[in-house]
Amino acid sequence: MDRFFFNTDVKTDKKNMLLDQDNIPSHIAIIMDGNGRWAKQKGLPRVAGHREGMKTITNVVEKANDIGIQFLTLYAFSTENWKRPKTEVDFLMKLPERFLDKELPALQKNNVKVKTIGDPSLLPPHTKQAVDKAVRETENNSGLVLNFALNYGGRHELVEAVRKLGREVEHGHLKPEDITESLFSDRLLTSEIPDPDLLIRTSGEIRLSNFMLWQLAYSEFWFTEVLWPDFNGGHLVEAVQRYQQRKRRYGGV
Repeated sequence: MDRFFFNTDVKTDKKNMLLDQDNIPSHIAIIMDGNGRWAKQKGLPRVAGHREGMKTITNVVEKANDIGIQFLTLYAFSTENWKRPKTEVDFLMKLPERFLDKELPALQKNNVKVKTIGDPSLLPPHTKQAVDKAVRETENNSGLVLNFALNYGGRHELVEAVRKLGREVEHGHLKPEDITESLFSDRLLTSEIPDPDLLIRTSGEIRLSNFMLWQLAYSEFWFTEVLWPDFNGGHLVEAVQRYQQRKRRYGGV
């Protein structure tokens, strides 16, 4: 496959792998998939997989920061995930609080800036408070931007952007012919960050699952069968190496 690399045999010891420092992707987005299957394979409840997946986030953030990634977006909870059993949803809503409570000092020390995209209106107060605290306390940091997609859906984001533009046209602030791709991008939740250069999805699934539908138009995709709890910094380096082997043409030759 020319544009896609489906990795089935990843060696995890990649610490000494050389990367082209002039071709590090600025923004990596990750669909963190496979927590439930990881737990099932080990005869554990699904929440055990989510708990282990939280540890993976720490390792991946450290490696991303180490190799010079500027933006890392993690698909933490989708607008469709509310359909899961209530006990699982309740546990997932506690994870941001647990992760940030434990890792915020380290994020501060490493100059990481926390941001979120998604609709916060449905989040439980304890989840929203934990996220808001992390965003507020790291807002002046200038290093890696760790962007959590929380209660996020790509279609919902696009509809909301259209509504914003519609209201601007309705109030006479814009003419329909004034709307450009750039103007549309400015109305998205990601208006302050660049589009992803590289999308990673774990667990062997090959689909976007309603994730950043506009922003991924020209991103490179890398899929691995490795389940998210087993993913580590070495796999991230492997993905970046594969990215560096590709030539991005953006529709040209």
